[in-house]
Amino acid sequence: MQRHTPTPQEFVAAQQSAEFQELRSKQRGFTFPLTVAGIVWFVIYILTAMYTPDFFGHAVFGNVNIGILFGFAQFVTTFLITWLYVNYSNKNLEPRARAIRESLEGSPHAASHNPNAQA
Repeated sequence: MQRHTPTPQEFVAAQQSAEFQELRSKQRGFTFPLTVAGIVWFVIYILTAMYTPDFFGHAVFGNVNIGILFGFAQFVTTFLITWLYVNYSNKNLEPRARAIRESLEGSPHAASHNPNAQA
C-alpha cells in the first residue's frame, strides 16, 4: 500500500488542528525550560571562570581543581539533558507525532491490521 502524499492545504489543516497544537505545547513546555537551564548553567560556568579564576584554581585532589570539575559537570549535564529529552520525546511526543503523520499519509499498517481490508 502506498502512502498518501499530503497536499499543502492538508498540511495547513494539520498544523491548525488541536492535536498538533497540543504536540507543540508539550514539546515547547519541556524544551524551553531545559534549554534555559542549560544556557544559564553554561553562562555561570563561563562567568565563574572569567571573574573568579582563583576559585577555579583551588585543588580538590592531586592536579584536579574546581575548574576541571565544573568543566566535567558541563559534559555530564549536557548528556543528562539529552537523555531526559529523548525519554520525554519517546513517551510524550513521538506517539502524538506518529498519529498526526499517519492521519496525513494514511497508515501503511491499517490494511494489515484490518482483516476485512482488501489488498
